[in-house]
Amino acid sequence: MNPIVYAIPIFMTSILLEVWLGRNRSRYDAADAITSLHFGVLSQIASAFTRLFGVGLYVLTFENLRLVTLPSDSLWVWLFALIFYDFIYYWVHRFGHEVNLFWAAHQVHHSSEYFNLSTALRQTSTGIFFVWPFYLVMAFLGVPPVVFITVALIDLLYQYWVHTELVRKLGWFDRIFVSPSNHRVHHGQNDYCIDRNYGGILIVWDRIFGTYAEERDEEPVIYGLRKPLSSFNALWGNFNVYRDIWQKMRAQASWQRKLGVWFEPPAGAGVTLQDLPPPQSQRYASSAPTPVLRYAVIQYGLLVIPATHFIASAAALSLADRTLYALLLLWAIVSVGWLLEARAHAKRFEQLRLLACATFFATQSDWFGWSSLADVKLVSSIVILAAALGGTLWLNRSIPARRNLPA
Repeated sequence: MNPIVYAIPIFMTSILLEVWLGRNRSRYDAADAITSLHFGVLSQIASAFTRLFGVGLYVLTFENLRLVTLPSDSLWVWLFALIFYDFIYYWVHRFGHEVNLFWAAHQVHHSSEYFNLSTALRQTSTGIFFVWPFYLVMAFLGVPPVVFITVALIDLLYQYWVHTELVRKLGWFDRIFVSPSNHRVHHGQNDYCIDRNYGGILIVWDRIFGTYAEERDEEPVIYGLRKPLSSFNALWGNFNVYRDIWQKMRAQASWQRKLGVWFEPPAGAGVTLQDLPPPQSQRYASSAPTPVLRYAVIQYGLLVIPATHFIASAAALSLADRTLYALLLLWAIVSVGWLLEARAHAKRFEQLRLLACATFFATQSDWFGWSSLADVKLVSSIVILAAALGGTLWLNRSIPARRNLPA
């Protein structure tokens, strides 16, 4: 089973705890947090189709091209693999900020204008296609796949807790490890924050290679992008920069310049920090009425259940079932995002989704491998249908025709 399944309860509990502890300050925005969580679900959906791509290439390289075989039962091998992985991650992360092709995938993680634990889950769905070659050196050096996969997961999960404003500076810890203070700088738009603090677990890589910056108490960090996403659509959030690069590429006269666009800095060749627009302190906010925001929160709470089941069972599903399941989840993500953006036809689109999903689950005998007794499934179908009808009526009441305005 995908180990992320076991982390989901920890993610949800810690986010709720952070909301409660920081309730007297504007550390959370409902629409922004839901969008971050949608990005996380979408990332795991994509991973269900691409995981074997990255892992498979690593295993293939290890089995056929390794120079030596390191023992997986030695502690030093695990420590070496974790430190070496973190070193590679530093460069992968740095290229993610300094090269257009990699930035197009990585910018997802920086698109929130808030900094909290939900931001940690705002992950890319396309990055796997570009970062896998960097880690193959570990396969060449004989790091067993089980060790590689485990240290990669450790490095990823470590980075979750550093996405918070509740933990302030930690003294000596900040000088050695990536900490909330160090990572707040990394997510900042401030001039001194741009392209700083790339480390995953260890901040010493930034100190060695000259990319470290300490958080300034006298200059509060402004989070987000100089060119803001201004959208609650997680699907668009993953592909908008690719669109921009493609359009810029098409405008070039020669094939050399067209190709060069993908590998130049995200701001453009020759652009300096002084040429960039100033930090954008005005946060993008949802214009949806409060009942719709509450509806979106409830819908994400309901989405967690099938999303967790999908993550847990995707590997065992046929490609057809996995694709259909993914499309149903994607429909929910896009539909709720459009509601948060108050798009013209968002209400009808969401009502159609509710009724279509309820009909699907009421008429199908097998729910993507979710086995249960017939009477339990009957009760579940009735509950799902009632929830769909209730949601449809809620939206009718919350968004009258005169409020159903275009974005």
